[in-house]
Amino acid sequence: MHNQHIHSITIVGAGTMGNGIAHVCAMAGFPVKLMDSSEEQLRMALQTIEKNLTRMAEKQKIKPIEVGASLARIQTFTDIKQAVPGADMVLEVVPEQLSLKKQIWSQIEQGIDPKRLKQTIFATNTSSISISELAEGITHPENMIGMHFFNPVPVMSLVEVILGNKTSEQTFKTVESLTRELGKTPIRVHDFPGFVSNRILMPMINEAIYTLYEGVGKVEEIDIVMKLGMAHPMGPLQLADFIGLDVCQAILQVLYRGFGNSKYAPCPLLVNMVEAGQLGVKSGEGFYQYEKGRKELVVSNSFS
Repeated sequence: MHNQHIHSITIVGAGTMGNGIAHVCAMAGFPVKLMDSSEEQLRMALQTIEKNLTRMAEKQKIKPIEVGASLARIQTFTDIKQAVPGADMVLEVVPEQLSLKKQIWSQIEQGIDPKRLKQTIFATNTSSISISELAEGITHPENMIGMHFFNPVPVMSLVEVILGNKTSEQTFKTVESLTRELGKTPIRVHDFPGFVSNRILMPMINEAIYTLYEGVGKVEEIDIVMKLGMAHPMGPLQLADFIGLDVCQAILQVLYRGFGNSKYAPCPLLVNMVEAGQLGVKSGEGFYQYEKGRKELVVSNSFS
């Protein structure tokens, strides 16, 4: 049973997170409008969703018929004004830049019938940007909430649901029950830099990079210590590669600015790697080297 008023969802941004969220919403039975300014990005998003759904069917996690049924629930748009009318919830999944997010939200508001604005939930998938700050320019800040999904979205069951200082309890309850309908576990957190997840994770990753930078241990040794000693499924340096070193640096900068505490300042090695375009999996090289089809971990030449 869908909760009182979320029947249709518009997702703005069809990158890695956007397509993952579209996948889980469509699979849970919701009609989804997926919007991105790039046709190419939308085409790739649909390809990824189809590939992931097909893989789930092959592993017998879903019935083969659900692949086509889920894909049929997703419509794509390149114009925000066409994608947002009629949505009960708009979920913004654009890159982590406050000015960009604010600009997108003002476009979203302009596309919604003023009569419906009061009932429309505005959710942002952010891993570090303040919900209260995002809500500042909008007409109904009580409807603005954070939904921090984790990558890869179809697999990871956590969603941090973040309340800004004006978010209403009603908005929280609606999003909490929607999150459960998507088969995820909602965790209520308050609007402090990095929330819970990144405030704990990013200093750990940064500290791991420092131990490498200072020569305390090598790449593989550091990761093995955390895997075998702390039962982490993936070591912090490999995880940083997977997240993207540029993303790690950006979140650390948000923590550093937000708390004014030098313990959050990104390690110089991380800053240098980002400047050199060595961003991890997405650029083909970070602390490890990545090649299509290769399963085993190979340490980057910079560190071997």
